[in-house]
Amino acid sequence: WGLLLLAAALGTTAAARCPTPCVCDNLRAHVLCVNGSLTAIPDTIPELTKKLDLRGNSFTVIPARAFLATPYLTHLDLQHCKVERLEEGAFRGLGRLVYLNLASNGIALLYQESLDGLSSLQQLILEGNRIEEIQPGAFGHLGSLTVLDLRANALVYLPDMVFQGLQVLRWLRLSHNALHVLGNEAFAALPALRRLSLDHNELQTLPGEALARLDGATWLDLGHNPITYVAEEALAMASLRHLFLDHASLQDVAQDAFARSPQLRMLDLRENQLQGMPPLAGAGGLVRVSLDGNPLLCSCLLRPFHRWLARARVQAEGACAAPPALRGRSLNSLKSPEMRCSRLRPPPSPAAPPEQPRAGSSRQCPRGCVCSPDFHHGSCENRDLREIPRDFPEDTRLLDLRRNHFRTVPPDAFLGLKELVSLHLQRCSIRALHPGALRGLESLVYLYLTNNHLSTLAAAAFEGAPQLAYLDLDHNAFTHVPAGTFRLLPNLISLHLQHNAIGELAEGDLAGARGLRWLYLAGNAIRHIAPAALAPTKMLEKLELEGNHLSEVPTAALQGLPALSELKLSRNPIKHMGDGVFLPVASSLQHLYLDNMGLEWISPRAFTGLGPKIRSLYLESNKMSNIPDMSNFTGLEILNLQDVPFHCDCQLLPLHRWINKLNLRIGATCGSPAEAQGLKVKLSTTFQTCPGWGHGEAGENNPNKTKAASKPSKKKRSGKPPARGFSKSRA
Repeated sequence: WGLLLLAAALGTTAAARCPTPCVCDNLRAHVLCVNGSLTAIPDTIPELTKKLDLRGNSFTVIPARAFLATPYLTHLDLQHCKVERLEEGAFRGLGRLVYLNLASNGIALLYQESLDGLSSLQQLILEGNRIEEIQPGAFGHLGSLTVLDLRANALVYLPDMVFQGLQVLRWLRLSHNALHVLGNEAFAALPALRRLSLDHNELQTLPGEALARLDGATWLDLGHNPITYVAEEALAMASLRHLFLDHASLQDVAQDAFARSPQLRMLDLRENQLQGMPPLAGAGGLVRVSLDGNPLLCSCLLRPFHRWLARARVQAEGACAAPPALRGRSLNSLKSPEMRCSRLRPPPSPAAPPEQPRAGSSRQCPRGCVCSPDFHHGSCENRDLREIPRDFPEDTRLLDLRRNHFRTVPPDAFLGLKELVSLHLQRCSIRALHPGALRGLESLVYLYLTNNHLSTLAAAAFEGAPQLAYLDLDHNAFTHVPAGTFRLLPNLISLHLQHNAIGELAEGDLAGARGLRWLYLAGNAIRHIAPAALAPTKMLEKLELEGNHLSEVPTAALQGLPALSELKLSRNPIKHMGDGVFLPVASSLQHLYLDNMGLEWISPRAFTGLGPKIRSLYLESNKMSNIPDMSNFTGLEILNLQDVPFHCDCQLLPLHRWINKLNLRIGATCGSPAEAQGLKVKLSTTFQTCPGWGHGEAGENNPNKTKAASKPSKKKRSGKPPARGFSKSRA
């Protein structure tokens, strides 16, 4: 009876309050507001709604208590909503929520209270954001979480106890980040974890001490990391059964590398640089070792390993690369007498991995500040300080000095803080960083200087901070990119220069930034980008130029960017788009933003070269009446054509037919002729008078028909893993 009363109440409430342009399913308590033009969370969503789908809108910020009016929500989908910030307490009141999807947004930082109030949450998906840093305590209120997906973000560092509070978490997905620093206690608060995905990162050594905290983990993926050596007893994981170290840079594995992981059953070492292998002592439970794709030297030096395989009854996959007489022979087919050593020299031993620094401190906390020895944090936020305090503990790793009045950062301001990884100097009225300001910060990865008054920077300011990977200079007073600044930053990955007053991107501005992957230049006044301006950044993956003054696509500047997968040109006054404007990046581009530009005309050949790799295309809020043929865009997951005044005559018939085949909500409406104005292009009857109407709708000889378009989620793509499911090797 209670359920019947609930359904009846929902039906009455939903019918009266379903917000525009949403669709309300009263019976199932679902509300869909997909691919719309919403810029704020609707406040008229029925109170008893359980599942709310807001994909494809434009919220930018999720404010505090945004969902207080819908306390019965169990599922909330906010994918592709251009969210950049979660205010503290954004989800308070959602104590029943079990599923939250925030994938494919622009979230850069998770604060301690960002996810407060989600006590029942079981799945949290944050894949495909630009999260650079997680503050310890961010997940402290998620005591029911079982799956946390942080794939394809911009993480470089995991501090100690960063996952504290996740007592029942079973799967942690950290693939496709840029991790190369893990605190020894990073995973210490995860007693229930069974599966850890760390593949496709920048780990140079196996993080044995951090992993030793995972007593119950059975599955560990470390593939696609530049690890060169697995040392003695490097991995002490009592329950581990499946270990992936494929596609790394392994040159050697110690004999007892896995002796402290006695439950290990499957070891994947495919596609490394191993010329040989020792017998693996202590790995008595091992069933299978995969060595395919290694340059194995099947000489007498491999005999001990070969004998061990037979004695331990371990199945081995792999083939000889040398000597020539044995090239291509599988390991299982070899006989010991065939493995000879005449005129063969053993491969050189790799260098031992670098020693890890030891934590320790003899300093106290500066007066008026707070230091946390458990998290290795120091904070003097909003203390009205005029000078940067000194004498923080030497093992401090995160230092928060926001909202003070320093004006300048003098030389040697942070001496002694060799382990500092993250430095926050936002809103400190800083006008200058003096040469040597960061001297001694040899472990610094993150530097936040947003909302200051900087107008220039000298390269010497970064002397002594060679590991710096993330530099945030948003909301300052730069009128040009400080040329030459990045020559001392060989590891710079992400550069934020949004909301300054930069008028041009000139040749030489980015000299030295050879490892840059993400460049954020939104909200400036850029009118021109020199053809060679981006030439040093050959690894660039994201280029965000929205909200500038460009009048044309900077095609020449896109030359030589073979990895560019995301290009944002939204809110630039580009009125016309000519032939082949995206050809230089056609082979890599996956996400293209061309919305809110006042675009009046697109050449039929503007998208030449683009095709199945394109996953999302934003063209909403423009003025053109037609668009080029996109029938080969078979990988589309998002296509937004809202607020475009299409002229629904026979020339638009191919588009009409194509979008009828898509399993996507695209929002295309007719602007003319008068009888079709306001109608969905998909539903307009004006096409019924066109030649070949009946023939095309019968499905014969339709050049735009494509099976792949109706099921884009099943197509395998490169660059980033699919949102759900696994590849065969990791299933």
